Amino acid sequence: MAGNKPKRKIRDSVFTNLFQDKKYLLQLYQALHPEDKDTTEDGVADVTIKHVLVDSDYNDLGFSVGRHLVVLVESQAMFTYNIIIRALMYLAQTYHEYFSRTKQNRYGSKKLIAPKPELYMIFTGERKNIPDIISLREDFFGGEKIAFDVEVKVLYQENEKDIIGQYIIFCKVYSEQRKIHGNTELAVTGPSVSAKTGMYYVSI
Repeated sequence: MAGNKPKRKIRDSVFTNLFQDKKYLLQLYQALHPEDKDTTEDGVADVTIKHVLVDSDYNDLGFSVGRHLVVLVESQAMFTYNIIIRALMYLAQTYHEYFSRTKQNRYGSKKLIAPKPELYMIFTGERKNIPDIISLREDFFGGEKIAFDVEVKVLYQENEKDIIGQYIIFCKVYSEQRKIHGNTELAVTGPSVSAKTGMYYVSI
C-alpha cells in the first residue's frame, strides 16, 4: 500500500523471518559448513532463546545440528565487541535449555554430553579493518591467560552465492536506499533493491 513506512527494525525482521523457514536455515548452515553434504532440513533445529512472557535476554538466532553442534548467530549493523559478552550469556542459556531438554543432570557425577558451540556475528555495517575473529581473551583482557575464552567469528563478506552474503547485500542496499528515499516504502520496494537483492521480498 502506498504511504506505508518500512518497519523500524526491518533488517532484524528480515533476518528473523527468513531463518524461521527451515529451508533457509539449512542454507545458512551449509554456508558455514559447505563440507557437510549429508545434513537435511530434518537435522537442523531452531533453538533460539525466546522469552515471550518475561523480560529477559533473547538472541537473534540459535540452531542445533543433530546432537553434535549448536550455532548462535547475531546480526549487527553497528560493530561492537560487547557481542562477545552477549554471545557468552546466550550460550550459557542455550546449554541450560539443552541439558533440560535432553534430561541430563547437571549436578550428577556423569559427564554431560554437550554439543560443540560455534558463535558468529553477521556484520552488515561499514567499518575499516574488520577483524575475522573477536575474543574475550584478546579484546577484553589484552591476551592475558584467563579461565576460559570465547571466540566469535565475524562474517562481513558480500557474496551473491550464499545466503549470508545475500543478506549482507540486502542490508547494505537498504541502507543506501534509505539515505536516498528516507523512511519510505520506496526505500524497500524500489528497483535498486529488487535488482540487487532478488531473493528478498520484504512485506511492510
